[in-house]
Amino acid sequence: MSLIIIGTVAFDAIETPFGKTDKIVGGAATYASLAASYFYKKVKIVGVVGDDFHQDDIDTFTTHGIDTEGLQIKEGEKSFFWSGKYHNDMNSRDTLVTELNVLADFDPIIPESYQDCEYLMLGNLTPQIQQTVIKRLKNRPKLVVLDTMNFWMDVAMDDLLETLKLVDVLTINDEEARQLSGEYSLVKASKKILTMGPKYLIIKKGEHGALLFHEDKIFSAPALPLAEVFDPTGAGDTFAGGFIGYLAKVGTVNFNNMKNAIIFGSALASFCVEKFGTEKIVNLSEDEVAKRVQQFVNLSSFAIEA
Repeated sequence: MSLIIIGTVAFDAIETPFGKTDKIVGGAATYASLAASYFYKKVKIVGVVGDDFHQDDIDTFTTHGIDTEGLQIKEGEKSFFWSGKYHNDMNSRDTLVTELNVLADFDPIIPESYQDCEYLMLGNLTPQIQQTVIKRLKNRPKLVVLDTMNFWMDVAMDDLLETLKLVDVLTINDEEARQLSGEYSLVKASKKILTMGPKYLIIKKGEHGALLFHEDKIFSAPALPLAEVFDPTGAGDTFAGGFIGYLAKVGTVNFNNMKNAIIFGSALASFCVEKFGTEKIVNLSEDEVAKRVQQFVNLSSFAIEA
């Protein structure tokens, strides 16, 4: 049984207060699949790139054991490209360039070898494409996780609401949760969103951690205080990939395992922001990941004497 991750595989050019890059490999599916591969060995990617995406770039996936049969390569076309500049607080950014290129007419192809999908991560794409992927799988996966953003709430809300009916877990940030629900209180927002289809809701709060909601249960995960944040690009996708990768590893979906999955996802995301692009998350050791997870445990571990 496998874990399929669908999303953008792209080139980014990033500028932050700590420096800037030329074109580097990025995209939601790139970050998520690399993160998931640290916990699960049957990760398969679905995406599209142009012929400017070189073999060395693809080798980054295969080195991590990620199956790339579902990665389409369009000859004579260019890969999706995004360029952005972060402000000093690193919580806001300006998009400088967006070139859809091959993504403009992306039609996700699900290879026959991918039909054993048990876990599905729908990275940030149009809600229609996300629906198409679900419909093209012969059997419904055990767990479907959806990541989306405020842009689709602005331009494709009806399609997004239809997609929400098909998923088990929704991951969004606090601003998006408020926009989707029309509620400022995140507790009230969660109750409304959980009536839209998902059984679980994760609200990402950046440097303030993450919240998990399920029925009447709430779990608050801390964020790791870091001395320096070089580049937040892809941190949310890395979080989502680590989250579903851990759940695929343990094989049982319940609230307790999801709490643990959030910590593992948060640990991977904390590595991601320490360097530009995927630089930090491509060569982590098991020991580094284990130590970082323990740091998260120590953040919120305490004893109370009556």
